[in-house]
Amino acid sequence: MANIKYTLDDLIYLMSRLRGPDGCPWDQQQTFSSIVPHTLEEVYEVIDTLERQDWAHLQDELGDLLFQVVFYARLAEEDDLFNFHQIIDQLVTKLIRRHPHVFPNGQLHESTAVTPEVAQVNQQWEVIKQQERGERERHSAMDEIPMALPALNRAAKLQKRAANLGFDWPDISGVLDKIEEEIAELREAIASGQQHAILDEAGDLLFAQVNLCRHLKIDPEQALRGTNRKFERRFRQVEQQVFAGRGRFDEYSLEELDQFWELAKKGEVQ
Repeated sequence: MANIKYTLDDLIYLMSRLRGPDGCPWDQQQTFSSIVPHTLEEVYEVIDTLERQDWAHLQDELGDLLFQVVFYARLAEEDDLFNFHQIIDQLVTKLIRRHPHVFPNGQLHESTAVTPEVAQVNQQWEVIKQQERGERERHSAMDEIPMALPALNRAAKLQKRAANLGFDWPDISGVLDKIEEEIAELREAIASGQQHAILDEAGDLLFAQVNLCRHLKIDPEQALRGTNRKFERRFRQVEQQVFAGRGRFDEYSLEELDQFWELAKKGEVQ
């Protein structure tokens, strides 16, 4: 364990200094809305570090993300909304409530020997969350799914909420049939040349593919990010072939470029 010089309380104090009269001009100007883009950037940097297994930099990226939470807490405290310690209190209270198999009497420091199956825990988690949502004023099962989520993730959450109420195909064959139906409708839209129809049907196809991932218990965002990395890796190899040869892409036919692509694919399986 490395020698720890500063604690969470020191970070909270540092944040108050940055926002104080003699603090940093940039930090003093920030608002809830102005730092949202920075928060999103920090989240994606953490994810990128994890996916690359760049453990040497993970600690630093997690610190940057934590600073975002402390920043929001400071802004809220200045507006007399809540403070960081209240965030922690509410979080711990919620997690104790959502883990009755670990805290059967709702006490943080009380132990239990009960070890349920993961599936049972997941089912219990959903029941508790539905109870919590039921205690809030809402008008739809679709409420409280953030609009700012990446579209693939939000589609999966929408579908999961509907499925929890019984609105779902009983097996994967119905999902596959739906994908084929959406492909046919997209072909018709393309043939019509109507851009709004093409956009609509392309979205429907993507939504159906997310549903397929859900039935296969695959995270669609993670699956697509993996494909993105694979495409980038292979295309970089195609670039190397082009630059080592005639030097420019327009000096090659599509068939020749496709041969480079196939070589890149074969190189990955060797």
